[in-house]
Amino acid sequence: MSDLEHNRLATVAWTAAASVPDPEIPVVTVSDLGILRSVDVDENGRAVAFVTPTYSGCPATRMIEEMVLEALKNAGFRDARVESVLSPAWTTDWISAEGREKLRQYGIAPPEEGSNSKAALFGETQVPCPHCGDARTERISEFGSTPCKALYRCTACREPFDYFKCL
Repeated sequence: MSDLEHNRLATVAWTAAASVPDPEIPVVTVSDLGILRSVDVDENGRAVAFVTPTYSGCPATRMIEEMVLEALKNAGFRDARVESVLSPAWTTDWISAEGREKLRQYGIAPPEEGSNSKAALFGETQVPCPHCGDARTERISEFGSTPCKALYRCTACREPFDYFKCL
């Protein structure tokens, strides 16, 4: 296979895999979240997507892998496969700027930068409201609609919202 053909196939494979929506938050893709690490195409034209789970107990991990595999097969890669990459562990710092904005527009406060901070780990981060932008918010529950989100309420506009926790 020529370099030109390899690059074309690699672009097709990446585009297919990167377009897969997160099953729990369908406004963001696996690429937006940074869990799609890479997609390789070997000399025989077989595609392999490398995916890092958001955390070890995430119930969507298997579904994401199946959806990426299906996307690759639909793009013409019959012998495609998905491999899980556990190291380095995924971090919310890998969420793209576009992904953070998509979360905000969907009504989910995106994680604050710097997931390795002690404040982020213990949920002490000031979380701006994704609805009105006000910083006067309070955590109602450590767990929101999914284990990776916490439930907050804005004291200005009174709207509840999920906050995507820093990991």
